[in-house]
Amino acid sequence: MKLRTFFMLAIATLFAGCATYAGLNYDQLFGEQQVRERRVDTLSREGEFFLSEVKPIIDKRCVVCHACYDAPCQLKMSSVEGIERGGSKELVYEGTRLTAAKPTRLFEDAQTTQQWRDLGFHPVLNERMQNPTANMEAGLVARMLMQKESHPLPKQDQLEGFDFAIDRTQVCPTIEEYEQYQKDYPTWGMPYGMPNLESGEYTTLIDWLRDGSIMNAPLPLTLEQQALVDEYELVLNKSSRKVQLAARYIYEHLFLSHLYFSDLNEQQPRFFSLVRSSTPPGQPVQRIATRRPYDDPGVERVYYRFIPEQGTIVDKTHMPFALNHQRLSNWKEWFIDADYTVSELPGYEPKVAANPMTAFISMPVKARFKFMLDNAQNTINAFIKGPVCRGQLALNVINDRFWVFFIDPDKADIPEINEFYRSQAENLKLPAEQESNTLPITNWVAYAAQQGRYLEAKSEFINGWFKEGRYLTTDVIWTGDGTNPNAALTVFRHFDSASVVQGLVGEQPKTAWIMDYALIERIHYLLVAGFDVYGNFGHQLITRMFMDFLRLEGESNFIALLPRDIRHKEQSSWYLNQSTQFSDFLQGNVKPFDQPTQVPYQTDNPKAELLDILKTQLEPVLSHRYAIEQTGFSAKNEELLRSVDKIKGKGLIHLPQIMMMMIESESGEEQLFTLLHNNAHTNISSLFDEESNRDPANDDLTLVRGVIGSYPSAYLSLKEAQIPQLVEMLKNVQTEQDYVKLLDTFAIRRSSDKFWPFSDRVHNWYKQSQPIEFGLLDYNRFENR
Repeated sequence: MKLRTFFMLAIATLFAGCATYAGLNYDQLFGEQQVRERRVDTLSREGEFFLSEVKPIIDKRCVVCHACYDAPCQLKMSSVEGIERGGSKELVYEGTRLTAAKPTRLFEDAQTTQQWRDLGFHPVLNERMQNPTANMEAGLVARMLMQKESHPLPKQDQLEGFDFAIDRTQVCPTIEEYEQYQKDYPTWGMPYGMPNLESGEYTTLIDWLRDGSIMNAPLPLTLEQQALVDEYELVLNKSSRKVQLAARYIYEHLFLSHLYFSDLNEQQPRFFSLVRSSTPPGQPVQRIATRRPYDDPGVERVYYRFIPEQGTIVDKTHMPFALNHQRLSNWKEWFIDADYTVSELPGYEPKVAANPMTAFISMPVKARFKFMLDNAQNTINAFIKGPVCRGQLALNVINDRFWVFFIDPDKADIPEINEFYRSQAENLKLPAEQESNTLPITNWVAYAAQQGRYLEAKSEFINGWFKEGRYLTTDVIWTGDGTNPNAALTVFRHFDSASVVQGLVGEQPKTAWIMDYALIERIHYLLVAGFDVYGNFGHQLITRMFMDFLRLEGESNFIALLPRDIRHKEQSSWYLNQSTQFSDFLQGNVKPFDQPTQVPYQTDNPKAELLDILKTQLEPVLSHRYAIEQTGFSAKNEELLRSVDKIKGKGLIHLPQIMMMMIESESGEEQLFTLLHNNAHTNISSLFDEESNRDPANDDLTLVRGVIGSYPSAYLSLKEAQIPQLVEMLKNVQTEQDYVKLLDTFAIRRSSDKFWPFSDRVHNWYKQSQPIEFGLLDYNRFENR
């Protein structure tokens, strides 16, 4: 086997070294390109070999860079369909485009490999004559692997000759362009800018490629899984208008989620997607592909169907959502058995469908709100990492770390509030009604005026409500009904990605949000259901601009619980150097709620008091999974690690957004931690030039046990006895050289021959400790320092 591989490599090297070879025509050498059938039964010898031997290597060594929209050259290696689709020179992230691009979502916008070829995707496997020589010479993946084997990484800590910038110019050669690529970038074989594959991994992949790159057909469902799919599809596809409306609402909120059946108690759950189909249960799914989940499906009747996820689960798109009998019972109680009437189903014209306050006006507000809060982490997760994998323009609208609380849906379930929302449907419209080609400034003026009218009406309503013996207190805050840990969340921003976790993690943040129904619903339809990553610059810009309003709303809800005389002062302190226009808006946004709070403040720092009160009130449901406790380390070392959260100062600008560290205890047990760098800002209301609003002196750190964030920038490895040294070095980072010294002491750099074994240890720990949330991490942001 190894002799044969060596022979093939020798032939490839000989050919690659011939100047005349580069000019030869691939069609003349190996025949014309045509799509090949590569899938075989999972129980066949080739199918089992791919699943047990090849796929694990592709996952651990390829998918960690090639998944989601930010995969280089749109090459998604996470599924058979993605590998067969191949690559493209077109960019998904193109912030200056004037008109919307054609979507190229895997599994949605084309159903066959030939359709992807027609859309301009080029193969990365050999699609010419199928023999060992052609498979190696006319296959892009094979050539890239052999190139790396011939040109291993240079022996450098900090690699030279590579571009690791996230917005780097992508070089996406076809096989016909490969010779020039290899000549121009000899060290850019695959894995790009990472260590070579271990010899056994390399041999396995080369053998698989040489033999035709055979892959498995879709994995069948178990009888238990199929029975539950049938049960849920039956519930969601009954013919009554009430069920059709409820199913549409559920779908438009869960279309990005990875659904799994928690009642099965599977060690490794099977994940599903909820899709729209033109065919009813019992027939093969005919998926309806539209830009947005509420776009016109073009059929008389929509059916909601479950399809198994075919791709490897990656952290950056993984939003697990448990389906079980309790949740199904809740859905029936809230949406189907509830006492309301649906006289007419809403249409799909944008002015209706893009505004949930109009489309679902028949459904009880309480039911909708309870649905979104039941798994609020998933709801907020969809805002944070759902439609995109990279979004600096969208994410610079939020602070780097803040806490989120919610209004209690039961206490807000009064006829006057429901009628208020009904009366404000016109003022609660969203930019997505303009679809994917938007003129931002023209529409911005209209939406700003609309938001002003809504806030004025809201202020008038709540000022009228909280009087005559009614007072605003923390009793209005949802406590998760005493059991639901989704009642308190922490959001972290990592520059152009973000995370949301259950619990109140870290030191008290600068800001906090309290979300009512209208706010959480509008954010979902602004950033998730209504957002188009392929939309034009105007669409993306006005989405960002509108989110300013919604962030301020969430902050203002929190501010309303503070003493009346400091509300405006506190919120203004979050927006230093604000423009006159913004100051006027902020003053108008806060001052109209003019009723006193009944929260019993005792100190001269009411914001800190309020956060303490809320934390105490929610303590029965607070998740502590990220707390540094019961680690197996000594009490002294645990305390040292907890002290990292108090490190603050401008020296932290030299640290990346996400670092992960593996620490081995004295007993030999390993624990994984994530170190998050929270960037401070004087003001986050500016659209561009974020750097000018940075406040490095107030940067701080949050250290947690476990995994938070999908894009580690650095890996550290140390023993428990080195914890004091680590903490001391973190406290004293003042310069780039200080940080590099820390790396020299603890880092597993991308250039290290220990990188891949360490990566495997991190993933194994993550999978064992957080099996439901586990997904492969992504190395597109991994630093070269």
